[in-house]
Amino acid sequence: MSVKHHISDAFLIDYASGTLSEGWSLAVATHLALCPKCRKRLAAMEGAAGALLDKSAESGGEDVAWARFKARTIDVKVEEIKPVAASPKVPPVLPEPLRSYLGGDLGDLKWRALGRGAYQILIDTKDTETQVRLLRIPAGKPVPEHTHEGRELTLVLAGSFRDGDDLFARGDIEEADGDLLHTPTATEGEDCICLAVTEAPLKFSSWIVRLMQPILKI
Repeated sequence: MSVKHHISDAFLIDYASGTLSEGWSLAVATHLALCPKCRKRLAAMEGAAGALLDKSAESGGEDVAWARFKARTIDVKVEEIKPVAASPKVPPVLPEPLRSYLGGDLGDLKWRALGRGAYQILIDTKDTETQVRLLRIPAGKPVPEHTHEGRELTLVLAGSFRDGDDLFARGDIEEADGDLLHTPTATEGEDCICLAVTEAPLKFSSWIVRLMQPILKI
């Protein structure tokens, strides 16, 4: 597996500093479990931040906010983010921490139909800022055209999807906002399973889909 689409510096810095809400943090942590490159980026950010904070403390310029950031930087070690464990049998599809949130791997899950062969599972968090869901899009089928009221993170866990000229496969993460109007389409051969985190309902172009949004909770 070679991850080609990585989490942005902005999200990774906020994750390292502990300022992300639970939903965003779950998406970033799950991506990190699948992406060695981003685990190295996180370690480098934490190392640089720790050095700056130590220097600030020595000069007497460390305030309460910096102290909290320092505590977060020291406490969060990249080794705590475990990559998907290799197994001679059947390795899990869902990495930690996502697997614990769902209570098992894909074979243990109960999906709710969205229509047109798509399914979802709403994931409970204590986060009032975001909505977190697992999506299963049938092979070869599109998500209806939409844009966004706010930000969205979509992490591929199985299969793949195309968005314009870009292909997103296992471990890849896409960031979207209101500037993007798109129709992500699962590739042929395998259903695409994604973790999606949003901070506002999607804005669909189709009035029929908009009519169903309150029922489907998308």
